[in-house]
Amino acid sequence: MADESTSSFYNDNAATYASRQRLLPIRRLDAFLSLLPPGAAILDLGCGGGQDSAYMLSKGFDVTPTDGSPAVAKQAEILLGHPVEVVRFEDLDEEEAFDGVWAEASLLHVPRAALPEVLERIRTALRPGGTFHATFKAGEAEGHDGFGRYYNYPSAELLSEMLSNGGWHNIVITEGDGSGYDGKPTRWLAVRTQK
Repeated sequence: MADESTSSFYNDNAATYASRQRLLPIRRLDAFLSLLPPGAAILDLGCGGGQDSAYMLSKGFDVTPTDGSPAVAKQAEILLGHPVEVVRFEDLDEEEAFDGVWAEASLLHVPRAALPEVLERIRTALRPGGTFHATFKAGEAEGHDGFGRYYNYPSAELLSEMLSNGGWHNIVITEGDGSGYDGKPTRWLAVRTQK
């Protein structure tokens, strides 16, 4: 589903991307984890270099790290010391297997037209009452960045509508300024919702 230039970027730059200096989103991680029972089963969907998975594992959670790029998954395995499944969003096929799904800066590469189906796959993978977290780069129109990576650049309104139409509950969307791998100022949307 990811376009060719996006896939190529991650496969060609896996080591550099995975080992970059990156501040953990501790506040978002802790807020997400606080909504889950101790030792809860978490799917890290698009784990990148594995740093968020490592943090959640250190807190005693049962984490399943996955990434759509085989090369990036290998980098995460080195950090985590255990297997990282290669799973593309459109191939997620679990049913009520997780208490939480963490998708930090990953679903932003899903084509807008395919996002409702991917959100439904995530919803199916969650147990009743399960918590879902995702972040997106905000915008109005789909496009590519300077590295050729595709982004769906949604607005908060569009995400809220998609989630509501998909049957999600307790939808909270917050906005904040930051940056990304390209170092450019970025408006971020953080979504937290429940099945």
